[in-house]
Amino acid sequence: MSKRDYYEILGVAKGATEAEIKKAYRQMALKFHPDKNPGDKSSEDKFKEAEAYEVLSNPEKKTRYDQFGHGGLGGNGGYGGQSMNMEDIFSQFGDIFGGGNPFESFFGGGGGQGRGGRRTVNRGTNLRIKVKLTLEEIAKGAEKKIKVNKLVSCQTCGGSGAQAGTGAFSTCNTCKGSGQIRRVTNSFLGQMQTITTCPTCHGEGQTIASKCKGCTGSGVQQGEEIISINIPAGVSEGMQLSVSGKGNAAERGGIPGDLLIVVEEIQHPSLQRDGEHLIYDLYISFADASLGCSVEVPTIEGKAKIKIDPGTQGGKVLRLKGKGVPALNSYAKGDLLVNINVWTPQQLSTEEKKTLEKLRDAENFKPNPGKGDKSFFERMKEYFH
Repeated sequence: MSKRDYYEILGVAKGATEAEIKKAYRQMALKFHPDKNPGDKSSEDKFKEAEAYEVLSNPEKKTRYDQFGHGGLGGNGGYGGQSMNMEDIFSQFGDIFGGGNPFESFFGGGGGQGRGGRRTVNRGTNLRIKVKLTLEEIAKGAEKKIKVNKLVSCQTCGGSGAQAGTGAFSTCNTCKGSGQIRRVTNSFLGQMQTITTCPTCHGEGQTIASKCKGCTGSGVQQGEEIISINIPAGVSEGMQLSVSGKGNAAERGGIPGDLLIVVEEIQHPSLQRDGEHLIYDLYISFADASLGCSVEVPTIEGKAKIKIDPGTQGGKVLRLKGKGVPALNSYAKGDLLVNINVWTPQQLSTEEKKTLEKLRDAENFKPNPGKGDKSFFERMKEYFH
């Protein structure tokens, strides 16, 4: 059974912003949540389609989905081939609404620590950097070692935030270790309860009595790390790659953020790129075009010799199969298209002018395009489609 388009599921346009995607997901979650629609199988099925957000909210997966559709995700969806269960979906809601299960606030139930009894886990922020790549590196793939300035775990306390050897952690007195505060209020509709993150321990369930002097209790400090990045062949300008866990360290031993790498393509001095194809403008003399010749043209691997047939017209395009750029995550490669331009002299000597005057009215020098000669646009359409 074919999967529905993720943008269609959330009801947003393909160019929707991150905020618009998040808003659409929240509305969908509230509308179709099983607690609000008990026994409604169709609502439950629609609620399970929430995997759309897991893909569209991840820059790397969104890029792959926009390029290749469901087939570019390497499995049955955003979870790498594993089917989503309700706990997976609840964890995604927690990301959107700031921790915990927001539906307990609306519909009641659950324990003091929310569904599954989980406390808030700190998460480090993502980092975004640009990496410049030559056309040769893009064609073959590359490994780059980059020094990144970022937040790292405190060397003094090992990231805990507590002074070493003091036993400084204690259960939070405000939330009694749950990490959440539950409030019950009376209204004309009856009792309503809300669950919020504990303001004292910020959802961690414990506090630090004796803070580390190196990081003042945060567990992180400014530092740097040399990170090795493997760039796959076939990436393109503006594409964003992700290295999990290599972003800023999280406070007090939480989950580190990701490192997002934005590809910046360095312009090649001779070759122009059009997707997987490369284009080279070759200029030859009128004599070479008339008599034919052999010339060398640049490729990614080096020089290649090509033959110019006698009588070659300007605008003819020669194709060198497989001399282009590989497609991302594929064995297919583009071609090198050599666009032939016949160079017209701009300054002539007296002797050269006399020679050309003799040839001006010669029958073979008069333009005589045949019916089989294609226009420039017809040739380009043929090569690129």
